[in-house]
Amino acid sequence: MPEIKPFCALKPAVHLQEQVVTRPLENYSTGEARLIASENPCSFLHLIDPELDNPYLRGTRQELIFKKISENLEGFIEHNYLVKQQQPAIYIYQVSHDGLLQTGIWTLTNISDYLENRIKKHESTVERRERLLADYLQQTGLDANPVLVTYHPDALVEQLTTKYIKQKPDLDFVFKDDTVHKVWAITDAGDIEAIVKAFAKMPVVYIADGHHRAASMAKMGLQKQALNAGKHNGTELYNYFSTVYMNTREVKVLEFNRLVRDLGALGREAFITAISASFEVEKSSEMVQPALHKIGMYLKGQWYVLRPNPELYNENDPVEVLDVSILQNFILGPVLNINDPRTDARITFEGGRTPIQALQTKVDNELFAVAFVLYPTSVEQVIAVADAGGVMPPKSTWVEPKFLVGLLTSFFN
Repeated sequence: MPEIKPFCALKPAVHLQEQVVTRPLENYSTGEARLIASENPCSFLHLIDPELDNPYLRGTRQELIFKKISENLEGFIEHNYLVKQQQPAIYIYQVSHDGLLQTGIWTLTNISDYLENRIKKHESTVERRERLLADYLQQTGLDANPVLVTYHPDALVEQLTTKYIKQKPDLDFVFKDDTVHKVWAITDAGDIEAIVKAFAKMPVVYIADGHHRAASMAKMGLQKQALNAGKHNGTELYNYFSTVYMNTREVKVLEFNRLVRDLGALGREAFITAISASFEVEKSSEMVQPALHKIGMYLKGQWYVLRPNPELYNENDPVEVLDVSILQNFILGPVLNINDPRTDARITFEGGRTPIQALQTKVDNELFAVAFVLYPTSVEQVIAVADAGGVMPPKSTWVEPKFLVGLLTSFFN
């Protein structure tokens, strides 16, 4: 069903791969980002926020910032920090870290697939974030951070992927965090056509991560279409957004755990009594490893296992049955009065690869009163929510891989 196409990517020069690519800007503190920018003239951060190394841009109009990004891009191309590929390609991307190897197809996807819900969603997006990113995209033409989309495994795609990863990669380097990144370019017309047709036959695919990026590209594409009324034909690159497709066996969903700063007006015993109305609460002599409908809780030096009463949730409701929903609906909301976890300062989230021991330490150090550890939401659960047209609760999933910025960039201006 999705309409994909090859593209001529901007790729970092082979000898500068580790210097050009970066984590997304939000992964760094302002100080860290400024230090990287000041020490590394070819970091892609210069194409994201030129204010990092130019204090005179601070507080100026957005037009000046976008103008500076365009100037920086010209310099990147002139100095061969980024090299535009001359032949359109669909790429195979592979990343490995911590014993996990993930492989996918990196391509462009038509925004109409997003707008017409052929790419299903499981998150709501925030208009302000959409607008800010859409403005950046429209002014710079740089789409450097792909949307992660998952699909049910396809034999032909797997066959072609296997064929190429046996060959020497076009890009192969180790990033500062020890993740290993490899890229193979598919330029053979027959293989490209086969992949395009294979994806066109898929009845539906799903956003795994990157809802705001997809929404922003769609918004920007519609703006470009309006600006080019009469000249727009649908093939322009602004009608497509950068996408990495990984099948459901390749995408990895990790847990998102919760830390709460206080128990409100409740003491320990009153809190335990309150949650016991909805959960079977059992002390544990060791750190709890969560499972489906088995939530771990650490409170004042003691681990507990929480098992929700089955009558609390509807097994046929894909959102209600999630452990993150059960925790929110029967502990965080009614007992701790945390009704909007997205804005309440009393709660924080630890996702991805933060070890459970680190959460326990924060409670022991009295930075937080209680920690809740949850079993990861499965890819199948995410798909069930999307199929039902539902919305996942906030901070339900930490999806791997997390992409570097500037590895393969689509430039459409």
